[in-house]
Amino acid sequence: MRIVHACLSLGFVASFVDAAPVKFNDPKPQAYHFTVRASEVDPSAKSYPDIEFGLESKGKLADTQTADVDTRVAPRGQLVVWLMGHNPVIAEKVNGYGYHHISVAYARGWFGKLNTVPADTQHLGNIRLEATAGVDASKSVEIAEADSAKGRATRLVQWLVKKHPQGRWEQFLAAGGKELDWTKVVVGGSSHGATSSARFAMHQQVARVVMFCGPRDNTEDWQAGPSATPLNRFFGYTHVLDSGWTGDHYQRSWLMLRLNAYGPVVNADEAKAPFGHSRRLITSATMKGDAAKQASAAHGYVTPSKGSPKDAQGRPLQEVVWKYLFTSDVDVTGKPVPAEEGIRMDQRSEAKPKKK
Repeated sequence: MRIVHACLSLGFVASFVDAAPVKFNDPKPQAYHFTVRASEVDPSAKSYPDIEFGLESKGKLADTQTADVDTRVAPRGQLVVWLMGHNPVIAEKVNGYGYHHISVAYARGWFGKLNTVPADTQHLGNIRLEATAGVDASKSVEIAEADSAKGRATRLVQWLVKKHPQGRWEQFLAAGGKELDWTKVVVGGSSHGATSSARFAMHQQVARVVMFCGPRDNTEDWQAGPSATPLNRFFGYTHVLDSGWTGDHYQRSWLMLRLNAYGPVVNADEAKAPFGHSRRLITSATMKGDAAKQASAAHGYVTPSKGSPKDAQGRPLQEVVWKYLFTSDVDVTGKPVPAEEGIRMDQRSEAKPKKK
C-alpha cells in the first residue's frame, strides 16, 4: 500500500491510497466486450431533445454504452471512463495496459446549439459540469443526475457487477455500492470529450485525466479555477497543425490549468519517454493536403484509432506516447517553467458575441 501526500504548493492537500488491485479469477481468461443501452441499465433514463440528447435519433439507437476488460492481462485496479463515443482501439489499448474501460452515453450534442459567448465567462463550463457531473450548474440546460456521465457510469458499473462477475467490476464501487469510487477512475476524451473530462475532474477527484486535442473553451475562464483533482494528474497531447493549437486554445487551457508547473511543452517526436515527465506533449508529424486538410487530419491524429500510422513492424508510431499518458507515475513530474510568452490568453475580447 502506498500513501502519497501531494500538491501542497497549489493550495490543496490530497491523500491517495493505492491498494493492491483485485485479481481476476476467470476460468476462461479472455477479452470481453459488452454493449448495452442506458435505458436498459436504467429504465428511468430520459431524452432531452432540445439539446440533441436522446435515447433514439432518426430511428437509430442513441443511448448505446460499452464496457471492455481483458482478464488475460494483470489488472491495474483502475477504470477508464471514456467521454466520447465508443472507440474500440482505445478500449483495446487501455485493456492492454491493465485498465477496465467503459464509454457512456451522456449529453454532447448541445455544443452545436449552445456554443455561444454570453456575459457569463463559465457558460460552456457550467453546461459541461451539468452534463458530466449532474449538478445544477447551468441555466441553459436541465439534466438529471441519473442521465449525467457520472450517473450513467455508476449505473453501468452496477449493471456489470451483476452481469460479469469474472470482471471484478465491484472494486470500482465505493462502500455501499451506490457510487463509483472515483479515486480509481481515469477520465479521458478527445476534443469536446477532452474539454469535458477536464471540467469534470476539476469538480470530482479522479485518478488521472487524459486530454487528446484539448481542452478548448477558449473564451472561458473555468480552467483557472480550483481543482478537486491534483493538477499533476492532467495530461495533454496535441498536434501543432490542429487549429486548436494554432489558435492558442490548447496552450491557453494548459497554462490556465497551471501545467507549466510540471515541465515545458515537449515535442514527443524529438524526445524519448518519459518526456521529462511533462504534462504537455505535442507532435509535429507531417500531414498531407492543403492547410485545411492538414488541420483536420492533425486534430484526429493524436487519438488512437484504426487509422493511426504504424511502423514497418505494424506498431503504432505513437505507442510510447499513449502508454506514457495512461500509465506514467502521476507523482513524478518535470520541473516548473515560466508560462510561455506570446500565447493569446484573452480570446474573449477577440470573439464575436453570440447571444443565446
